Amino acid sequence: MVMAQSLFITLKQQHPNVAIDVLAPEWSLSILQRMPEVRQGICLPVKHRQLGLRARWKLGRQLRAQKYDLSIILPRSLKAALVPFFARVPIRTGYRGESRYGVINDMRSLDKSILAQTVQRYVALGLQKTVVPPPAIPFPKLHVDKNNQQHLLQTLGLQTDRPIIGLMPGAEYGPAKQWPVEYYRDLAILLTKQGYRVWVFGSLREQGLGNEIAVNIDIVSLCGKTQLQDVIDLLAACEAVVSNDSGLMHMAAAVDIKTVVIYGSSTPDYTPPLTDKAAIIYHRQECSPCFERRCRFGHYACLRDISVNEIMENLC
Repeated sequence: MVMAQSLFITLKQQHPNVAIDVLAPEWSLSILQRMPEVRQGICLPVKHRQLGLRARWKLGRQLRAQKYDLSIILPRSLKAALVPFFARVPIRTGYRGESRYGVINDMRSLDKSILAQTVQRYVALGLQKTVVPPPAIPFPKLHVDKNNQQHLLQTLGLQTDRPIIGLMPGAEYGPAKQWPVEYYRDLAILLTKQGYRVWVFGSLREQGLGNEIAVNIDIVSLCGKTQLQDVIDLLAACEAVVSNDSGLMHMAAAVDIKTVVIYGSSTPDYTPPLTDKAAIIYHRQECSPCFERRCRFGHYACLRDISVNEIMENLC
């Protein structure tokens, strides 16, 4: 969703008066509210991987009254293109995939050798078909709510008397994207000794990781204690963050703070942090990138060979 903002910015640059509505899962609507290019987010009332044909048809019929001129479908699945089809949007742009002929009527071919990055593929859908070189990518920039930030600092009892480093040890994809939690703990200990405050960010699922890092250390685990929009505001209070290749990493990059990103099974060639303030840590192993959820060899060398000292050198 954060990478999609680069497309929204591109559309606004080309057509300043365009109205952009975004159909998206309910969990992501709070992120869309922090994008000034978006007029409104529309909730897709269907769970992940669920077809929900009747719900999509019903929503499409409701959206006909909006008389949209163009729909850009970012996912390459058939079901992702159904609502714009049911809404009778006259131009429905998307990449070839899952036999979407007719449902997509502005079909684009995806040349992965030219559009190597996910964000490039998104932005290219907002341009003419004749665009051949990779498009220029405007960096996402999420709005920070300073009032909410102050409210969170008070209600969560967070102190800002010293520079703050954020740690983001989770990755929904799986352990092959996660720098070992004991390394994060060692990093947190070292940072506190050097006078930094440390906040650990993550979802309720990552509460265990946060607790493991924070045990018997004077740091704060915020895992499971914040909503996504809150994370945006609290990240903006940090001097820098250390993160795996994850959604939270892209959020940190979009609030314009220094972001040290650790890559394991994935690669910065595909999903780089979209900021000029990033330090990328990637040990390109013979088997990299594998894009596996778990290491097929069981050694996780691409992650375990990255030392705490290497992170510190790039962080401070």
